[in-house]
Amino acid sequence: MNVLLIGSGGREHALAWKIAQSERLGTLYAAPGNAGIAELARCVDLDISDHSGVIDFCREHDIKLVVVGPEAPLVAGLADDLEAADILVFGPSAAAARLEGSKGFTKELCARHGIPTARFARFTEAQAAKAHVADHPLPIVVKADGLAAGKGVVIAESRKEAERAIDEMFAGAFGEAGREVVIEEFLEGEEASFFALVSGETVVPLAGAQDHKRAFDGDRGPNTGGMGAYSPAPVLDAAMADRVLQEIVRPTARAMMAEGAPYRGVLYAGLMITAEGPKLIEYNVRFGDPECQVLMMRLASDLLPALLATARGELSGLSLDWRAETALTVVMATKGYPGAYEKGSVIRGLEHLRADPDLVVFHAGTCRDADGTLRAIGGRVLNVTALGRDVAEARARAYRAIEKIDWPEGFWRRDIGWRALSRPE
Repeated sequence: MNVLLIGSGGREHALAWKIAQSERLGTLYAAPGNAGIAELARCVDLDISDHSGVIDFCREHDIKLVVVGPEAPLVAGLADDLEAADILVFGPSAAAARLEGSKGFTKELCARHGIPTARFARFTEAQAAKAHVADHPLPIVVKADGLAAGKGVVIAESRKEAERAIDEMFAGAFGEAGREVVIEEFLEGEEASFFALVSGETVVPLAGAQDHKRAFDGDRGPNTGGMGAYSPAPVLDAAMADRVLQEIVRPTARAMMAEGAPYRGVLYAGLMITAEGPKLIEYNVRFGDPECQVLMMRLASDLLPALLATARGELSGLSLDWRAETALTVVMATKGYPGAYEKGSVIRGLEHLRADPDLVVFHAGTCRDADGTLRAIGGRVLNVTALGRDVAEARARAYRAIEKIDWPEGFWRRDIGWRALSRPE
């Protein structure tokens, strides 16, 4: 069967890598893809915001399944339009994608259905938001309501910092995403990510992971889309994962059904594991990036039938096998990210890393010149991903690989996995 994969990041390279291993695959197309995806798929110059154009492409190339990687096309209703054209799609409707597209929607859904999350308030103008901050303890969390590429969150340590974040969001720092602001209490605990396939009220748990959002070592610097991840995450042991499933994910699936927006796709719960138990920080309506990279490394089962079963609403009875090893990924980013950065620097040395079966370098912001020269064209550029018996071995393997990559214009954190390694035995 022919498959069209939408997206161009490290998440999509990981999905392409796993889908390409399926015996059920005919031709894999990617729109627009990147230099790494181009080694596995036919990359096509397709405007994914032109839904009718995507539909025409699917009909012309006998596409049996569209896999939507990023969140923006889902919030924009691409899955709805594909479904209306009788084209099978992995990804939720626009109504269901509000779980990521509007933080306020998700918080109020949690409040209505008793799903544990931080206390919150929503605001459409700055003065009321600042008045709210003045009456609440610090630190406090200020979030742009809509999509902000993982960057529209400020953990304010002072009232002045919170007020500045409010002003910047309402002034358009995150575009339309900041037309409304959500302010939350700060939760104490350890962050983790939990993934599940969902179709209506049927939920198939995948695995947990732990991301590293801050740009620099020691969890310092600005928030990013993610600088590294590993799976499994010790904080999400079997008992805690079951609590997340029973207290957060399954109730959310039921809530979406009850509210007339049944969910179909992968659901990513960003969590805080507190002293009282797991609490929802946010939902994403797609595989995480870079969490997807470590999940795909650990997944022993064929991914394509699972995507098909989800899209068809046939998840009941599905089970997946996972490798027992730990997978860890380190993101190599262009210096300056998540702020301004230069594009076009040359990357060398990846050819030295192809022989290791337990190591994959997933591409994010890359392209190739006609002569094969690999260039960095994004903020997050490479995801050096390794398997090991435990976090320590996977991490050592990933960092040894990075030493062989010649890219002076790049930077990366050197402490990915530190929480797991610092846990008491």
